[in-house]
Amino acid sequence: MNRVESLKHLMKSVKQDSGSIMQQSICYDHKRIWSISISWGFVVQVLRGVLSPRELEMPTRTFLNWYKRADYTAYSFNTRPITKNPCQKAFLFYMNTTRYDPVKKTIFGTYSRFKTRPPECSWQMQSPEIIDSIIVSKKPDPLRWQRSTRRDCCRVLPTQENSTMSLWVGKCEEGEFSEIDLDGKEDPVFD
Repeated sequence: MNRVESLKHLMKSVKQDSGSIMQQSICYDHKRIWSISISWGFVVQVLRGVLSPRELEMPTRTFLNWYKRADYTAYSFNTRPITKNPCQKAFLFYMNTTRYDPVKKTIFGTYSRFKTRPPECSWQMQSPEIIDSIIVSKKPDPLRWQRSTRRDCCRVLPTQENSTMSLWVGKCEEGEFSEIDLDGKEDPVFD
């Protein structure tokens, strides 16, 4: 898409829930040991392994300094460096469609995987490349800007198809926060 087309595409999500546009939510797939970052209406990132919410909140560095010497302190904001380990590369799913279901009073956003050749990874865990699309559901929240903590929580929902992941995003319940608990299992195996 060119810039105008991509902006029109983004505005489809803005019309559904303007207060949540590009609002980041973080959750974890406990079964597959994946970290998931959702920017509503734009992109879902799925990474192997567990990254803390603090790391996932930081934007990934997508630019370089103009100077030949790599001075990352020249900017007034923190960025997450591009990982050197191919197993930690994020799998990106960009917003494809969004629709409102008046019966369920829920917005459904479908995100499709950006098809690139996945890097070779020696970690003994399932790869996010098996997922082709992610469906994110959420209730519109017109009073979002009146709440003190505007961060949404998210949960991985069970699905019938292996190639589809289903996520719920919404207002956090009392005491709810993003975490991963390996249920007493051993730490994941990394080489």
